[in-house]
Formats: sequence, C-alpha cells, structure tokens
Amino acid sequence: MFCSKKKPLEVERVVKANDREYNEKFQYTDNRIHTSKYNLITFLPINLFEQFQRVANAYFLFLLILQLIPEISSLTWFTTIVPLVLVITMTAVKDATDDYFRHKSDNQVNNRQSEVLIDGKLQGEKWMNVKVGDIIKLENNQFVAADLLLLSSSEPHGLCYIETAELDGETNLKVRHALSVTSELGADMSRLAEFDGTVVCEAPNNKLDKFTGVLSWKDNKYSLNNEKIILRGCVLRNTSWCFGMVIFAGPDTKLMQNSGKTKFKRTSIDRLMNTLVLWIFGFLVCLGIILAIGNSIWEHQVGDQFRTFLFRNERKKNAVFSGFLTFWSYIIILNTVVPISLYVSVEVIRLGHSYFINWDRKMYYPGKATPAEARTTTLNEELGQIEYVFSDKTGTLTQNIMTFKKCSIDGRIYGEIHNGPGQKTEITKKRDPVDFSFNPLADKSFQFFDHSLIESIKLGDPKVHEFLRLLALCHTVMSEENGTGQLVYQVQSPDEGALVTAARNFGFIFKSRTPETITVEELGTMVTYQLLAFLDFNNIRKRMSVIVRNPAGQIKLYSKGADTILFEKLHPCNEALLSLTSDHLSEFAGEGLRTLAIAYRDLDDKYFQEWHKMLEDASSALDERDERIAGLYEEIERDLMLLGATAIEDKLQEGVIETITSLSLANIKIWVLTGDKEETAINIGYACNMLTDDMNEVFVLAGNTIVEVKEELRKAKETLFGQIRSFSNGHVVCEQGQQLPLDSIVDESITGDYALIINGHSLAYALESDVKTDLLELACMCKTVVCCRVTPLQKAQVVELVKKHRNAVTLAIGDGANDVSMIKSAHIGIGISGQEGLQAVLASDYSFAQFRYLQRLLLVHGRWSYFRMCKFLCYFFYKNFAFTLVHFWFGFFCGFSAQTVYDQWFITLFNIVYTSLPVLAMGIFDQDVSDQSSLDCPQLYEPGQLNLLFNKRKFFICMAHGIYTSLALFFIPYGALYNGVGEDGQHLADYQSFAVTMATSLVIVVSVQITLDTSYWTVINHVFIWGSLATYFSILFAMHSNGIFGIFPNQFPFVGNARHSLTQKRIWLIILLTTVASVIPVVAFRLLKASLYPTLSDQIRQWQKAQRKARSLSSRRPQTRRSSSRRSGYAFAHQEGYGELITSGKNMRAKNPPPTSGLEKTLYNSSSWIENLCKKTTDTVNSLSQDKTVKL
Repeated sequence: MFCSKKKPLEVERVVKANDREYNEKFQYTDNRIHTSKYNLITFLPINLFEQFQRVANAYFLFLLILQLIPEISSLTWFTTIVPLVLVITMTAVKDATDDYFRHKSDNQVNNRQSEVLIDGKLQGEKWMNVKVGDIIKLENNQFVAADLLLLSSSEPHGLCYIETAELDGETNLKVRHALSVTSELGADMSRLAEFDGTVVCEAPNNKLDKFTGVLSWKDNKYSLNNEKIILRGCVLRNTSWCFGMVIFAGPDTKLMQNSGKTKFKRTSIDRLMNTLVLWIFGFLVCLGIILAIGNSIWEHQVGDQFRTFLFRNERKKNAVFSGFLTFWSYIIILNTVVPISLYVSVEVIRLGHSYFINWDRKMYYPGKATPAEARTTTLNEELGQIEYVFSDKTGTLTQNIMTFKKCSIDGRIYGEIHNGPGQKTEITKKRDPVDFSFNPLADKSFQFFDHSLIESIKLGDPKVHEFLRLLALCHTVMSEENGTGQLVYQVQSPDEGALVTAARNFGFIFKSRTPETITVEELGTMVTYQLLAFLDFNNIRKRMSVIVRNPAGQIKLYSKGADTILFEKLHPCNEALLSLTSDHLSEFAGEGLRTLAIAYRDLDDKYFQEWHKMLEDASSALDERDERIAGLYEEIERDLMLLGATAIEDKLQEGVIETITSLSLANIKIWVLTGDKEETAINIGYACNMLTDDMNEVFVLAGNTIVEVKEELRKAKETLFGQIRSFSNGHVVCEQGQQLPLDSIVDESITGDYALIINGHSLAYALESDVKTDLLELACMCKTVVCCRVTPLQKAQVVELVKKHRNAVTLAIGDGANDVSMIKSAHIGIGISGQEGLQAVLASDYSFAQFRYLQRLLLVHGRWSYFRMCKFLCYFFYKNFAFTLVHFWFGFFCGFSAQTVYDQWFITLFNIVYTSLPVLAMGIFDQDVSDQSSLDCPQLYEPGQLNLLFNKRKFFICMAHGIYTSLALFFIPYGALYNGVGEDGQHLADYQSFAVTMATSLVIVVSVQITLDTSYWTVINHVFIWGSLATYFSILFAMHSNGIFGIFPNQFPFVGNARHSLTQKRIWLIILLTTVASVIPVVAFRLLKASLYPTLSDQIRQWQKAQRKARSLSSRRPQTRRSSSRRSGYAFAHQEGYGELITSGKNMRAKNPPPTSGLEKTLYNSSSWIENLCKKTTDTVNSLSQDKTVKL
C-alpha cells in the first residue's frame, strides 16, 4: 500500500460502460468507503502522536528520562513510568474501541449486496466491489450504491422516483428521468450488456444540485444534467426497478465528498490544561533555579567546612556543577505539582459522567427502546459550555408528518370542539375522534375530532362540497393500488398528501388520473373531470391551479396557495368573507399551523377557449416564453371566489418548543441549517417559537449574485447599527487585518430581537473571504438564524465560521447522512437515531432518540460535568501546590541538598492512595443544585459559557491558596517543634518526627478542605473521605512498625516514629493549629462572599433549604402559545415542473383505457354509502346532544 502511485488530480472524468479494463487505467477509486481513523499499521504511531500532543504526556515523558539519570534522580523511575503507561494505554484502548465501531459500520455498508451486470448476466456483488462503469440494477426501496447515470426503469419514459432524505433532509419524492435513447434498453440484459456508451463529465465534487456531462453513443452525443443522475444515499421509491451506470464510486461520490473528515476533538479545558502545564513547568524551572543558586552558594560558603565532618575522603565539589545537578533534582522532586494521577483521575471522572448519561432513564425513548449514549468519554464537560447549537430541521425538530388539523369554510371553522357558545375546549387523546368506518376507502391513520363537518357534508352544504372537491382535484398526487387492493397515494410533497387524504376521508376520494382526466369518487358517486389546464406551482406564484370541466359541462378554475397572494386575486364581493377568513388564518398561524387559502372561479366556455389559444401560442414562443405564460396565468387567476382556508400541522417532535425556549433562556443561540425550502423552514421557525411576530425585523438574504448579497448585508446592518458604522462597498471600515470586536457591538448597540433567513445560493457567496465577516457579524446580532437549501458541506462551513471567528463552543445535531459533516466539524456532535439510518449516530459524540433530550443533556449532565470537573481541578491543583511547595521551603533549611521533606513512601502514596478517592467522589457525584432546579432555572448554565468556574484567574487563586497552605504546613510545625521537648523529656525536633507531623497535618488539612468543597453528600463521599484518613493512619503505623523494618531495613527507615510522635499531645495540638490556620481564612471568605455576593446557585440552595420541609411537587411548565398577527403560512414542500409532467403523461402507467366520454357520472353503491353516512352522523349528533344534556 505504501508503494502505490499517487492518483493524478482529475480535471474531467471519462467512463466507458461495461469496460472495466478501459476504466482501470484512470485509477478510479472503487466503491469501498472508510470513515475510520486508523488501521492496524497506522494505529500506534498516529494514536501516540495524538496523545503526545497533550503537553502533560510529553512533560511526563521528559521527567521519566530525567529519573533514569542516577546522578540527579531522588525518586525512582518506576513512580512515573507505570502511571504514564497506564494513562496512554487506557486512552489508546478507548480510541481503538471507538474506531472499531467505525470499521464495523464501514464493513456493514461495504458488504451490502447489489446486482451488477457482468458478462451479460446479473450477479450479486458486494458494494465495495462495484467499479466505475458497471451497470447495476436497483429495486424498489433499495439504497443507491454509487452515483449512477439512470439508463432505464420500470416506469414510462424512463422515469424513477427517489427520496433524498440522506442528502438534503427532504422526504418528498423527486423525479429522475433517463435519456429516451437509453430508456428503450428497458430490462433487456443482452441490450444492456452491449451498451458501450462513453460519459465525459465533471470531476468528483460536492455539489449536490449540479452535474454536467455528455454521453457519446452510436456516433451521437447527448447532454447530461442533474435530472439524469441518481446519487449515492438516495432511496428508490415507487419504482419496481431501474438500471444505472456507475459514474462516481466510494469516496468520489457526492455524499462522501460532503461527509468531511473525522477530527481529533479536545475540550477547552484540555487546551487550557496544556497552557497551564507549560506555565507550571516554567514556575518549577524558576523554583529550581532559585534552589540551584542557593545550593551553589551553600556549597561555596558552607559545604567545604561541612565536608571535614564526613568520614570519607571526597574531592572538592564544583559549586556551579553541584547547583546544576541540584536544579534537575528539584525539577524531579517538585514535579508532583502536576502528578500524572491528575490525568488518570480526569479520565475516570469523564468515564463516570459518560455512564450517568447512558444510564439516565429520563433520556430513554421507549418508542424505539433507545437509550442515550455517550459515544466518547473525552468531551463531557464541554457540554456545559455550549454557546451555539446548529440543528437540522427534518427528523430533528420535526417528524415530517403532515396532518390536516382545521379548516375554515364559508366563514366557519371546522376542527375545534366547543363546550358551549364560544367556549372552545382543548382536544385531548381521551376525546373520541370522528368514526370514518362508514367510508370503506378512508385512511385509518387520519383523525379528526369535529363532528360538525360530517354533519355539513350530510346536509349537502354546497360550499363544503366544493371545498372538498377542490382538495381532491387541485394537486399533483398520483394514485395506485397496492398488492392488497388498497388505494395508495404517491405524494410529491407531504402537504398535498395531507390535503388529499383529508378529502378522501370526508368522502371526496381521488381515484386516478390520466393526462386529460381526473377521476374522483364523490360521496359514493364516481365522477370524471376533464383536465383542461394545469397552472403549476413555483416560488414566485406561491399557488397552483387546475382548470377542469365537470360532467355538467361547466368549466371551473380551482386554486390554492399562499393567502397573501390569493387574497389579491379575489372578486370584490368577497370582502366580508375575506375579513372573517383572515381572522381564522391569524388564529391558525398563532397555533403554528401551515395555512393555504382556497378559491375557485366559474369560467365562460368562449373566454376559456380564447385564453387557451393564447396559452398555446405563448408555449411555442421562442422569446420571453416564461414571461408570457406567467402573464396569462395572472390573467385567468382573477376575480376568484373565496371558499376558505386549510390548516396543516407539520408535527414537531415532542418537547421541541419547551426545549428551544429553555435553551434560549440559557443564552444558547440556535441556528437551523436545513436542506429544505425557505417557506418550510420559516414556518417551522414560527412553530418552534424561534421566529415570532414580535421581532423587530426578519432579514432575508436571497441574492443571486455577490453584489446583491453584499447589498442585502449592507442594508441589514444599517438597520441594526444605524450610523454607528460606516460602510464602503458593503465592507466595514476597520484597521487592516483587525478582527471586528463583535462582542462589544452586541453589548453596546443592539436592542430588540432580529432574525436572519438565508438560502443556499446566497450563503455560497456570503461564505467568500471578503464577505463572511459581514455575514457572521450580522448573524451573531440576530436572535435566530435559519439557513435553508444548504448542502451538507455548507452546513460544516457555517459551523467552522462560528468556531474560528467567535471562539465559541459549538454543538451540531442531526439525524441523517447530510448532517455528518456538520456533526464532525462542531466541538460536540449529536446524532439522533431517527428515520434516516445510523450515519449521523455513527459520526457523533453523543446520540439519543429525540431532540427534547438535548435540554437534559446540556442543562443537567453538561452543566454538572463542567461544574464537577472545575471543582475537581481547583481542588487538585490546590492540594498539590500545598503538598509540593513544602519541599521548596525545606530547601532553605537542608542546605539545598534536594532532600525530600516527607518519607518517600508518603510521596508515592499521597496522590495514589491517601487523597485520590475523595476527590474522585467529588468529581463524579457532586451537585450544586438538583437536576430539576437545573432545568427550571436555565440561567444556571451561563457560568460555563463564560468559563467562570475554571480559568487562568481561578488557577492563580488555587495556586495562591496552595502556597499559603504550604507555608502554614511547614512553618507552624517547624516553629512549634524548634528545640521542643516531649512529655518524656526527649527531643521532638528530629527530622522524622517533623516529617510525620507535617504529613499528618497535610492529610487532615486537605480532607477538611474537601469536606468544605463538597456540596452534595452521598454514602460514597463519607466512605472515601473517612476511609482515606483511616487508610493513611493504618499504612503509617504499618510502615513504621518493627516487623516491616526487620524485613526491609533499607526501604522503611522510619521505624517506630509514628508511635512515638503521635502519642504526644503536643503533636496533635500542632496538627490542630495547622489545620485551623489553613482552613479559617477559606471559611471566612466563603461565608462573606455567600452573604454579600451570592451566586444564582447559592440563592437556589438557600431557597431549597428554606422550602425543603414544605416543598410540594413542582408543576410542569405550561406550553407556551404564540399569539400572532396574520402572516403567510404557505410552506408547500413542492417542486415546479410536476404540472407539466402530469399533463404530458410521462409519469402515467399504461392501464385500461378510460371511458370514451370523460364527462360521465357512474353511480357507485351510492345508496348504501350515503345511508351509512347519514346513520353514523345521526348517531354521533344524538350522542353529542346526550353528552351535553348530562353535563348541563
């Protein structure tokens, strides 16, 4: 693998069908994918390289090398190498486990089976063995194995339907169609095997919506575009089979080009620790230099005379060289300021926090039996510092399930339940829905709770009938019967599916269509309408219309669209109904429902014929064709008669509104990055309360050129800043190379709430180097940002932009393959195990089943993890400065000889045994407030965002605290024991008694300190703290016993000292005095601070203590409901061009010919149908009246 030639850079791709030998000379990649970081050969070097990027690991390796030099080592090398190897091994095992699962996922994908045409026969091949140029067969509901040129399909004219949810998050079906010359190949294996066309196309790239190429075959050339290509990650839908030729495979596919690379992620605390370790090392060097200079001076002035007392003949030492050796000796002795046990403890704490996430039953989703999962253990505390959340929409915020909820017909709202006159009641699951069993073709999943609509249908209300007839006629839905004979709709957008399904359940059933007719079953009667014209939807018109002739010969225009557009087309006589319907629309919009206005027009036959003739002339025109057609559409879509409006709910996932509200209160900014349409994304923004009508302004960037985007940015910023900034060609005037002070702008200038909406093509321009600073500045001023029609790579670019220029901690959350690059780019990536496969989960750091669990993950687990880690680090640095700096003070009293003040066994066991478990218990279990309080008061999250609990200032405070404690630990016992005599008349001021007194004082002082630091006591805390003290005294007396001295006389020289020293009352008084002197200032400071400047968590704790006895169960926060002025809620997830497709008949299957006259009425079991309807309605009305009587 190391000897293979480097693949040349592609400018264009040339692929020949059914010719592997020809294609191999271009060295195209095969269809195997790799999302893993390592393999067996590269794991060790790459992983070690990544681990030694952590400064502490390199620092300990350096210390290990020093300890191997006997002239300067005062501690054995064993004390460093064992914990260093342990830490590196634990981390390596964890990284290897994570990568193993990536390999496993890759293997599952690579080993999927596909049918490949080889030697004229279809053969089963694994995906990884598919080559560029192969012809493969896909069947319905199969994933597409590679980027294919569509050759033929089971549908007429080589059409096929695909779902692109993995690529852009949209679940509505899209159409692809083959070239007519290749669609004739059909499923004929011999003809497909003989196909030898050559495709010359663009090189591999990440543009999902663009493809250019040329097919050369049989001396002819055919232009290729994106409509002829099926991309990897799509799913074939509603198409029995299709054949395609592989153009791009494996890493060259557009899906993989958008995936991004797996990055090595580290937390901000890790990065700060790297800096602090360097500072501490610098501090140790300074201490070492001071002590080395002291040693040189002492050797020069005192050492010569002192040497005469020695009984061995030594050469005179060089004072400078002695100081040099002493410097390195003290570096080794003082290295315990940052012991390697710190990193072992950090990993253990993170592991514990990860298990808490995995075990949290409140993040378990019973619907899919899916628990939350921490897929990494290194990022937990960063969950408590998130400032920006980048969220996908489809499948993350929404379920992408549209349901017909309400409608307004002729000024009356249907879909609401009233207890009495004007008293609307909430619809709950306990209320019985309308029983549609009288309709044999009703969709059983459809639910509606207002029985009055059925009554109006039964009474023959002409407006209600016309309303439902319009829903059954004005759409692009295709119908077919499945294997069991049930009617199934193929919908191009879920909105249309909801409307047609509603009409179906209420008795107006769309049955079938041809290019010229639409057949509807109306209350049991089969009616065939002649389709005269189809006025298609587009983003400018925001409406669609059909013109039909009914069996009576009347010509009708039925139209549905955005209320703001359609209301302008109404006849003046609709003024009263318009006002009433507008109020209803405002009510619907206030509930976050997606609205459409419904209208019709009766057309004169002669007028229509003249108009249709002009339409045919415009359609064949060479110049200004689109403009002329649009003008004719405007001409006929006027003087409409208003029927009413529909209200569709795009179902949000449970708890989305509450989660977004709570995260906003925690000062977390949420940006929505979606591949969906602008209208759809805006509507979801309103439904989630991210967008509101109370906002000062919503900026929309939709420019199609760089100049337009710059101008839109300039106008938006002028609105925000007024004259605070001066502009030059859309650029902020600032010093060369200086980054804009964004934070100051937020604090000083911006008042009010703003939102920014930007689409994909405008974002492409805005992300260019000379504009992106302006974009970021504007976006960061806004409360809400929605990016729509964005590619997966653009999602990652937006995340990187915020990471780089805002220096903020980011989180990305999504559920599909189109979110993978965003998830990998953010500091924290979260995958939702949803409907779109597991790609997002496999690329993520954390995963769960519902967006609402993000609230608990951040506000509870993230906040606790950050709080605990910061407490742990503060305490750890404090105790180790207190422990280590005693050696520095002792150096001035031992001739700077690098003599250790403690017994060597105490030095070895202090961090590993005596003080390790209490601080671990605090780091794993501690809480300042309960989980419910963390959720109820999201403002508690802000200290993590501002990095208040552990930063450079906090480190210096801990350092000063440790220095003060070390002074007390050394000088109080030193002064008290100086020339002191014990109760038995013997001296107490010997080295060993001093060492035992100081060690015992240290253990007790740090134990008292951790009791003061612990906010939340558990049995484990008590066992670990008091158990560690008991362990210390047990080991102390054991190591100072005669028995162990007799076995290892050289290793345990402190024989009998503990028993001698700790039986003296004076020693215990010294220990007590040292403890009080060390702790009293801390207690006094904390009491004053809590009284004078209490934090929010202090206030909550005080409130909890006051309310503990009488605390009642906290009531759930009521769901916020938005009151809204009327706005256009039109969010039709629809593509232009479907009208032309339907009228051309290209998507129609060849079926039995329709009736010769398309205008005939056929009675279809009408008597029984209507009898059932009347009977059900009567029963329902009677039951309702009985209920009301009982209630009264």
